[in-house]
Amino acid sequence: MLLALFRLLARIPLPVLHAVGKVIGWLVYAWPGRYRRRLQANAQQAGYVDPAFARRAAAQAGAMILETPKVWLRTTQCLRKTHSDDNEVVRTALAEGRGILYLTPHLGCFEITARYLIQHGPITVMYRPPRQPAFEPIMEQARNMSGLHAVPANLQGVREFVRALRRGEAVGMLPDQVPGGGEGVWAPFFDKYAYTMTLAGKLAAQTGVAVILTAGERLPKGQGWKIHYLRLPEPLPKRPEELATLINGAMETLIRRFPEQYLWSYNRYKVPDEAPPRPQDTPQ
Repeated sequence: MLLALFRLLARIPLPVLHAVGKVIGWLVYAWPGRYRRRLQANAQQAGYVDPAFARRAAAQAGAMILETPKVWLRTTQCLRKTHSDDNEVVRTALAEGRGILYLTPHLGCFEITARYLIQHGPITVMYRPPRQPAFEPIMEQARNMSGLHAVPANLQGVREFVRALRRGEAVGMLPDQVPGGGEGVWAPFFDKYAYTMTLAGKLAAQTGVAVILTAGERLPKGQGWKIHYLRLPEPLPKRPEELATLINGAMETLIRRFPEQYLWSYNRYKVPDEAPPRPQDTPQ
């Protein structure tokens, strides 16, 4: 039943999906509750204090949800609506023959980026099994794409990442997903400490690959998506806290290019169980 619904949504034109999704986003935001409070607080922490900004961000979140079935099930059609003005960043990294670690934050359409990057070569991405078993058939079909290899977010997946990078291939992961306790460090994110994963830094240090942040900007009126890239400067810091700070700062730069499309409602500042206490002082 759920797969049939996704297939139906995938048939709807993208401008309609985005328009309806934005209305749904507005309606959800209008209902007082934790979602609304968190979105407002996180956006204000980054300096976006205008109430109209929060409403637009909620609308973009709704558009993101409704575009996902189309990206998953009508990938070829969506890729025809996707472009980038700076593919040279990727081509330069590929010419070095070291492999690439792509970091894709919760910004814009993060489902389109890996699919777009397949044109440059195979890419391995991590996924978390859905909490609801009903979503598994949909996820399975979404992952079934030539050149895209999905691995679970566990030790087995990390080993697959290392093997792919050592073959000179690409891997992709979400850098702003809150890790479990003991798997991250505290680093500033929009001037507030956020528990930040160390896995990305460990992979980069172990394999010596290029690190590129990327995101798919949702274009107006259902025109499609524009892929952005931002490569981290080298040499990379060796201390985990310094590298996490560098990655978070690069994410801030990327987010500020189209800030309304960041998923501000994500609980980025939560304190995981077994994590060390959050530093009290706001970093300068």
